[in-house]
Amino acid sequence: MSPGDEPSEEARLPETGEIDLVEPEEAAEVVEDLARETAAAPSVAERMLIVLDIDGTVILEDESLSPGVVDAVGHAQSVGHEVMIATGRSWGSTRGILQQLQIAPEYVVCSNGAVVLRRVDSGELDYERWHVETFDPHEVLTLLREHLPDAQYLVELPDGMRLYTDYLQDWNLGHARRVTFEELGAQPVCRIVVVSPDRGEEEFLELVERIGLHKVSYAVGWTAWLDIAPQGVDKGTGLERVRTALGIDPPHVLVMGDGRNDLGMFRWALENGGRAVAMEQGPQDVRDAAGETTTSVQAGGVAAILRAL
Repeated sequence: MSPGDEPSEEARLPETGEIDLVEPEEAAEVVEDLARETAAAPSVAERMLIVLDIDGTVILEDESLSPGVVDAVGHAQSVGHEVMIATGRSWGSTRGILQQLQIAPEYVVCSNGAVVLRRVDSGELDYERWHVETFDPHEVLTLLREHLPDAQYLVELPDGMRLYTDYLQDWNLGHARRVTFEELGAQPVCRIVVVSPDRGEEEFLELVERIGLHKVSYAVGWTAWLDIAPQGVDKGTGLERVRTALGIDPPHVLVMGDGRNDLGMFRWALENGGRAVAMEQGPQDVRDAAGETTTSVQAGGVAAILRAL
């Protein structure tokens, strides 16, 4: 090589088998670049439908979020999973939870499966009522009042309006109107909610079984709380419509919940080869039905399951 000539590109490369040393700062930059590239291109073997209950699953009694749930949900979405909500709540009290979780799923199941909503605008969290189930509440309400004359009653109409007989602190009464008991049963409804605060859980369970509710589906809450839906309708029936619309294979389903109104979706998931996970603080019969149990909502049980996917 003549004096003053620059070496060729090949000449500047280390020989095969040799190590080319670089400054520590340059090496650190290479490692950081590789880490960023890896994080920016997540991959998932199979897209899953991940379904979360709200109360006692992603939020605590004071409406605060379960530890780590937002980050865990965000990670699950980033690798391609569809994370959604299936709740006994009406849409009016569900929308704010989506905001807290920072998600806008394509579908939301509300009112224990009687109402399925589809996303119209993710930015505004605008949803339309995609599928609604109703039933005639008159006969059931009359029967319940004979046995529970002092209970508080609420019904949800197909358009989302709710009618109630007496104020109850636990109820979100936005888009609701107080009416006489007779007005509750005057038109088809999506669900009935009955609360009898003076009764214990076991007493209430026995009473409901003794009444013998027919032609409807129902779930008893931890306290003296009864949720009634159209016959054959529960979270599982609503979720099957969603799963089919999304084109997700039945075994690629994971559902998590803590209450007896989650039993339908547990059964639906397990019968189709999916997973059902109960929260540790849930009733024993709920934990038994799920087959898997995570830690409590207070301990971040949902986040623990999602991080392990």
